Amino acid sequence: MSSWLGGLGSGLGQSLGQVSGSLSTFTGQISTFTKDMLLEGVEEVGDAATELQVSNSKLAEVQAGFAAQKSEYDRLKKLQSELEEKLEASEIQIKQQSAEYRTLLQQKDVEISHLKARQSGLQEEVQKLQHSAQSASVSPAVLPVTTASLTTTSSSPSGFLTHASGSHRGFHGDEIDISDVLWSQQEINRLSAEVMRLEAELGHWRRMSQASSTSGTANGDQGEILKLQKTIKELRDELSREVDEHQHELTALQDAQRQKMADVTRRHREELAEYEERIEELEEQIHSEVSSSSDASKELELQKTIQSLKEAAEQHKQQLEDAQRKQVALQLERDEAQEENAGLLQNYARLQASVAELQTRVQEQEGKALQKAQLEHEIQMLRSNLAGAEKEIERLRSLSETEPREEVEHADILELNTIIGTLQQEKLDLQQRLKLAEEQTVSDAGAAEESGLKGELERRERELKATEEERDTLMCELEELDRQNQEATQHMISVKEQLSGQLKEVESELMRTTSELKTVKEQKTTLEQELEMQREKVSQSAFSLNDLHMEKQQLEWTVKELRDKLGHVQEQSAEARKDATDLRKTLQEREQQLAAAKAVQDQGGPRGTEAQGAVEQLEGKERELADLRRELKEMRSSNERVMSEEYERKMENRRLKEECEKALGKVEELTKHLKESQAALSRTVREKDTQIEALKLEKSQIEGELMQAERTLTEQVKQYQQTIEEMTRARSMDASALQTQHEAAIRLNQDKDLEIAKLKRDLEQLASDHRDTNEMLSITVAGQKQLTDLLQEKDVFAETLKQNAVDLQKEMENRISVVTKENEVIKQALEEKDKQLGSMKEENSHLKEEIDRFKDQQSRPPPLAEPKTLDIITELETEISQLKSSKNSTEEELQALRRTTEEQQASFLLSQQAQQSELEQAHARHQQTTLNYDRLIHAREEEIARLQQTLEQLTDGQGRGLFPAPQGVVIMQEHKTQTLNQENGNEKHDLSKGEIEKLVRGIKEKETEISQLNERNLSLTKQLDQLVVSRDEVGKLSQMIRQKDLEIQALHARVSMGGGHSQDVLYLQQQLQALAVEREQMLAVLNEKTRENSQLRSDYHRLMDIMAGKEAALVKLQQENQRLSNMSDPSGSQEMFKETIQNLSRIIREKDIEIDALTQKCQTLVTVLQASGGEPGASSGGVSSNQFEELLQERDTLKQQVKKMEEWKQQVITTVKNMQHESAQLHEELIKLQSQVSADSDCSSKLSVDYARLIQSYEQKEKRLGGLSLELAQVQQTISQLSTTKDVLLGKLDGVAQTPEIAATQLGDRSLTAEVPSPPIASLLNDDTFQKELEKLQAQLAEKENLIRTLQENNHRLSNSASASENEQRSQAEEVRLLRERLESLQRSVREKDLLIKSKGDQLIHVSEALRNRDNDNEVLKQAVTNLKERALILEIDSKKLKEENELVAARSREKESEFRALQETNMQVSLLLREKEFELSAISEKAATVERMLTDKETGNSGELNQLLNELKSMQEKAVMFQQERDQMMMALKQKQMETTAVQAELQHVRDKEQRLNLELERLRNHLLEMEDSYTRDAIAAEDRETELRRKVALLDEKLASSSNAVENASQQANMQVESLQEQLSVVVKQRDDTLLQLRTSQEQANQYALSLSNLQMVLEQFQQEEKAMYSAELEKHKKEKEEWKRKALLLEDQASALQMNLDEANAALESASRLTDQIDQKEEQIEELKRQVDLRQEMLEEAQRKLMNLLNSTEGKIDKVLMRNLFLGYFHTPKAKRADVLRLTGSVLGLSREEVDKMLEEDARRGVSGWMSSWLGGRGAQSVPNTPQRPSSDQGLNSSFSEMFVRFLETESTPSLPAPKLPVHDIKPLSAAPLGRSSTSASTAAAAAASSRRAGDSSPFLAPRSAAVPLLARSGPGGSGGHLLMKPISDALPTFTPVPVSAEASAGAVLKDLLKQ
Repeated sequence: MSSWLGGLGSGLGQSLGQVSGSLSTFTGQISTFTKDMLLEGVEEVGDAATELQVSNSKLAEVQAGFAAQKSEYDRLKKLQSELEEKLEASEIQIKQQSAEYRTLLQQKDVEISHLKARQSGLQEEVQKLQHSAQSASVSPAVLPVTTASLTTTSSSPSGFLTHASGSHRGFHGDEIDISDVLWSQQEINRLSAEVMRLEAELGHWRRMSQASSTSGTANGDQGEILKLQKTIKELRDELSREVDEHQHELTALQDAQRQKMADVTRRHREELAEYEERIEELEEQIHSEVSSSSDASKELELQKTIQSLKEAAEQHKQQLEDAQRKQVALQLERDEAQEENAGLLQNYARLQASVAELQTRVQEQEGKALQKAQLEHEIQMLRSNLAGAEKEIERLRSLSETEPREEVEHADILELNTIIGTLQQEKLDLQQRLKLAEEQTVSDAGAAEESGLKGELERRERELKATEEERDTLMCELEELDRQNQEATQHMISVKEQLSGQLKEVESELMRTTSELKTVKEQKTTLEQELEMQREKVSQSAFSLNDLHMEKQQLEWTVKELRDKLGHVQEQSAEARKDATDLRKTLQEREQQLAAAKAVQDQGGPRGTEAQGAVEQLEGKERELADLRRELKEMRSSNERVMSEEYERKMENRRLKEECEKALGKVEELTKHLKESQAALSRTVREKDTQIEALKLEKSQIEGELMQAERTLTEQVKQYQQTIEEMTRARSMDASALQTQHEAAIRLNQDKDLEIAKLKRDLEQLASDHRDTNEMLSITVAGQKQLTDLLQEKDVFAETLKQNAVDLQKEMENRISVVTKENEVIKQALEEKDKQLGSMKEENSHLKEEIDRFKDQQSRPPPLAEPKTLDIITELETEISQLKSSKNSTEEELQALRRTTEEQQASFLLSQQAQQSELEQAHARHQQTTLNYDRLIHAREEEIARLQQTLEQLTDGQGRGLFPAPQGVVIMQEHKTQTLNQENGNEKHDLSKGEIEKLVRGIKEKETEISQLNERNLSLTKQLDQLVVSRDEVGKLSQMIRQKDLEIQALHARVSMGGGHSQDVLYLQQQLQALAVEREQMLAVLNEKTRENSQLRSDYHRLMDIMAGKEAALVKLQQENQRLSNMSDPSGSQEMFKETIQNLSRIIREKDIEIDALTQKCQTLVTVLQASGGEPGASSGGVSSNQFEELLQERDTLKQQVKKMEEWKQQVITTVKNMQHESAQLHEELIKLQSQVSADSDCSSKLSVDYARLIQSYEQKEKRLGGLSLELAQVQQTISQLSTTKDVLLGKLDGVAQTPEIAATQLGDRSLTAEVPSPPIASLLNDDTFQKELEKLQAQLAEKENLIRTLQENNHRLSNSASASENEQRSQAEEVRLLRERLESLQRSVREKDLLIKSKGDQLIHVSEALRNRDNDNEVLKQAVTNLKERALILEIDSKKLKEENELVAARSREKESEFRALQETNMQVSLLLREKEFELSAISEKAATVERMLTDKETGNSGELNQLLNELKSMQEKAVMFQQERDQMMMALKQKQMETTAVQAELQHVRDKEQRLNLELERLRNHLLEMEDSYTRDAIAAEDRETELRRKVALLDEKLASSSNAVENASQQANMQVESLQEQLSVVVKQRDDTLLQLRTSQEQANQYALSLSNLQMVLEQFQQEEKAMYSAELEKHKKEKEEWKRKALLLEDQASALQMNLDEANAALESASRLTDQIDQKEEQIEELKRQVDLRQEMLEEAQRKLMNLLNSTEGKIDKVLMRNLFLGYFHTPKAKRADVLRLTGSVLGLSREEVDKMLEEDARRGVSGWMSSWLGGRGAQSVPNTPQRPSSDQGLNSSFSEMFVRFLETESTPSLPAPKLPVHDIKPLSAAPLGRSSTSASTAAAAAASSRRAGDSSPFLAPRSAAVPLLARSGPGGSGGHLLMKPISDALPTFTPVPVSAEASAGAVLKDLLKQ
């Protein structure tokens, strides 16, 4: 038993180990870490430092692995992101392409269906023609031609399919693609080829029919020929209609191309004008630069400052650009970092989710502890999966059955494949597990056989069989599933193949379409290349034109320069002449002086020296004279040279003029080339229009992107401003030491900040304006979208209405068919009743005759036949009564039928009246609504006009010529209303004046009335539907008007809020343009609606006129009938007429029958026609009446007239469009004139600017003069100061001179006085002192004289300079005065020119207004002329219609007269026949009387007299016959004459009426034409007069303009000349001033030096600032780079920190657990030491116990436990009889018996019983102590409870401890995790065993936590094995008894740990 249980446990452990082995690979990495930590704990590292080093090394290894995995993961992630992006892009592209191809395919399908329908119609017509020709012709040669035509027609659909066809709407829409245009041209060509082919076939069939008719086979009916002719006419009409449609489409395309060409030319002209203006501005700038060359020094300084500012701005820009780049880079890095963060977070979340899923899976697999439960659960799961798969398969089958095969998607197939794959994997797993279970059961069986338990093996085999059966059932189910899966996969494969086939077809179609697209693209590229070539040519021509213009201008400049040079040369020659005259005068004076000198020389001999001096002077003078003569010669030669140069200049001028003329010719040729190139461009521009529209859409998208970019720019600008502010703050913080140097930089920065703020404001204003414009654009786009939506809704509504009308027509046709059938039935019934009446009348007459005969017989004496006659009479009376009753019943039926017909008519009339009343009410409502909307629109127009006026007042005449009134629309409206009125007036003519046959009018009148009522009902229903549509459109129009009200209110608010801002004005102008366009659209829509209403009214009036004509014709017929009935013969033969009428009634009945048959045939024909879709002439057989043919012809004529009217209307529309284009061209010419006027005004403004500049220069010159005067005053002051100083010095010098003289006199006196007393003293004084003093005085005098000389020289020089400056001041004052006078004269002339220009501008404005008025008058006149032409055409058409109607009426009247004559002749013949018959009757009666008389005479015997009498009678009869014949002949002749006279009178009367009518029409037409011609001639004369006046005025204005421009040019030239002369004079003054300033320069040199030092300082400062800026920028870049690096490092460190944090957390947890473990290990070591002591004690105890046990073993060998035997004994009796053999085998094995002996004993027991053996076997056994084993449960319990439950109970019973285990602190240890991943896959049994072992074995360590389940239970050693029950151990041969094994000393916790670590 224990071995069996041990084997089961080991098998279970192996199976569970195999189950968990799949997870061990995944959890191996996690278990390694914990094992390592355990190893570290067990190794018992002493130092914490070494532990940290070890952990750090492990961490580094983990981090390295993690980094490698992370790099690999990042690379894979990048690859995945790239692939995802590619996938998304490819999916988007595929979606777009598929959507485009789907739309293209839908369009192609629609076009193919249209073309197929059209081709089928043509084929049917051709087949009809062929049938008719075959019926007409008998020749067999026709067949191949027909087959060929049929083959061509049948092959045409493929051609249709290959061509991509488009609807006609593409031509009228705005979005015309080049491919559409090309395709339309190809389609037109193909259709024209098709038409030519059909015409050829028609001609062939016509020739065949002619040949058949001429060859003698004239059996073909006339009707078929007429049908063929009608079909031919219809084909021709369709051809003409298609040609007209294509022509209209071409005209529309041409109009669009013209408009676009006009736009392109206008843009080209505007660009040329802009270029010319730019050139002129540049020239003016050059002139201004030339004129402003005098202020060169200031400009240089300004340029320096500007350059410095520009450099600073460029530096700022560079800084901004660098900052922008850096910010962009930072943003990109930030975005990348954010994306990486997001990706890492996602990956982290995915990893966490995967870990959680793995944990849940591990827990689930822990829960699946036992194999059987797991198998059952998996079986259930498989069954549920099978059920789900079956459901899925059924769903897919239903989907595949219900849905089309095309819609089976790939995803379902993939899902099925995955399901099938999972099912197959599960199947394989099951098979493997079943195999494993089989092997385990086999091994278990082997182990049981070894132990000898056969019963258990058999039971296992049964269970195995059951499991095998279950496996078989599962395999069967799996096979069924596989089969179903295979079927599903086959079905999917077939569907896939079908889809792949369809895909291949679609791909082939796609390839074909792509090839077509490629060809179209190639054509497009070629066209684009041609366009580029044309553009290059145009640009080259424009460049050549510009070059020619530039050459012309250069030539003009050269001419001007030559003229200026000529003027200068002339002035120089005049000055030279003056100089020559002066020199001559001086020569004469010198000669006179010479003569005088000679005379003096002759006179004065003693004056030789003086004469010699004079001679020398004379020689000098002669030399001067020679020099002067030489100069004169040079002047003359120079003059001659100048003259020759002037002549050469004149020749060059002529040559230049010729070159100018040649250039003009070239220009003309170039303009011709330009026109040709524009004509070539026009072709290409048509094709490029669609591209332009696509580009417009792209432009709108780009504008949106630009808006976004602007927003981002504004945000970046804000950020940059913030960064700049931060930088400025940092700079201000850093610049504490350099504040003085940085103040200027700070000011500049503040200025820049202010400029940036201004720019920001400007940007915000621009953004706000942009938003406003965007809002306006969005509003306009929304309005356009609404309009387009409205139009689309209208189109949809119109299509629905058309469908409703078609349905109504079908219903009405069905009703009419039903009514006609009922009428036919009624007619048949009437005919039958009439036949019955006729037969009854005949029977009545027969009966009357029989009654008369019977009466005659009764008057004779009846011998025996009375009862028979009475019976006959009674029978006849009964028959008569029956006939009367039947007659009454038929009459009642007839009356009922008539009542029903009358009731139907009344109901029809009532419904018609109700519909008419509804129609009238609707018309009245519609008129009211149209009036209201007209009023509203007028009010809106007035408001718009008022707003325009306010806008014009605001913009002061800016938008003067912008908004011309949309006259074309108004003209269209007037024209439409006039034409509609004319149609209403002229269409009131009788279409049905033909007379109906008077004897068949009853039924036919009813039929016509019913058909008319049906038609009226149809028309009324259509009108009601159209009125409903018009109501809806009126509601939409009201909504649009409300929107316009809102827009007008917004405009009012804008006008009231904003002042005269140009942006608002532009915005309002744009809005007004949009409103004008919308108003035109509204007016067009209203015009269309009014036209539809007028058409409805005209149709209604026409129907009413037709009804009135029919009624009038009926009344006329009734009157004629009455007149004919009232007419009586002159001979009074009314009785004869009665008789003839009675006789004719029979004929009429026969005719009625024939007419009924014909009407039935006609009705069948009509039904056939209606069924064939209204195809005329479609019936191949049957006789069609003449009236039907006439009606068809009338319908054809009406269709042709309608087509002509439509063509004429479209022609009128095209003419109106052309008129609009002409008005647009005139408007452009007006704009050009205005641009010329604006250019003139620009020229005048430029002149005024030049004048202002002159005034400014003059003022500057005045200021400089004032400065010079101040400097002169200063010089005068200095001179006065110098003079005072000179006076002072002179006074001092005089004083000095006087003092020596006085001293001298005094000395003289003293000497005189002292000479007498002391002469030696005087001599001494004279010798010593006087000489010294004299020397001093002489030196002082010399110095003073030198000073005086220098002062005198200075004085002279200053006086000279003062006189010169005074002279210069005087001359400058005079020149200033002259300049002022000239400037005043120039100002006056400029004012006069301004006034002239203003007057000319006003005149031009008046002339332009007059031109506009003339244009309007011309347009009105043209409109009137077109209206007159239209009226004349309408009158001609009406006259033609009247003539045709008159001819028709005349033909009908002739036919009726001929019929009437034939009837009268037949009547006369019948009357003659009747008279003859009467005469014959009378003759026969006389003969009978004579015969009777002869008989009587025979009886009497008078035969001779009888003969005589008979002869006389014969002669008399012959005479009477002769007389009667003559009388009849005379009567016939008389009647014929009377008939002829009446016919002639009627014809005469008809002709007179015709003549009167035609004369009246002629007079009316003549008067009308005369009036029209008079008015037209008057208008033409007035227009010519106006044109001549206008031309004269235009010529005058041109002349005035030319004269004024010439005058302006002359004035400008004169002003330029004067300005140049003034500039020259100013240059002279400037030179003089420079000369005077040279003296002041010396004093300013110091200031210059200071300035130089300052500039040097500034340069140093700037360099310092630049260096500082460079330093700042370098530091900023460094900081930014460092910041980026730090950011990158921070990101990397964050990632590493997060990873390290995770690793740290794990390591901390592991370290905590390790620390706990070390603590516990220390505690354990202490406990171990204590336990070792105890163990030593116990060892001794054990040794003693072992000794005792050995003794016991020796003593108790061969003894068996009593309790075990009792249990076995009781178990034997408790077990059922079938399984007692197993218990006996177990007891035998316990007792040591062999298996063979037990089997033998069992066989003997089976033979004879067990009692003896059991008693002998259980004889002398003693009771021994046995372990506590549980009792065996019953078989029922074993069968009911599972093996796991039994095993758990066994473990619970056996694991109850006998002694309480010693509690250790090991139980307080927390596990590392809830379930360690590497060891959590053990079964519940092993867990329980481990728990039991932990409870029992007090000396076991906590590291014996449940190990891997792969370790078998049999191989356990140590206390793990001892902890369990002895039954859990394998039974060995070494233990024969069940005594407990003693615990070995080696089985300690350390040994167990070592074993674990070794494993």
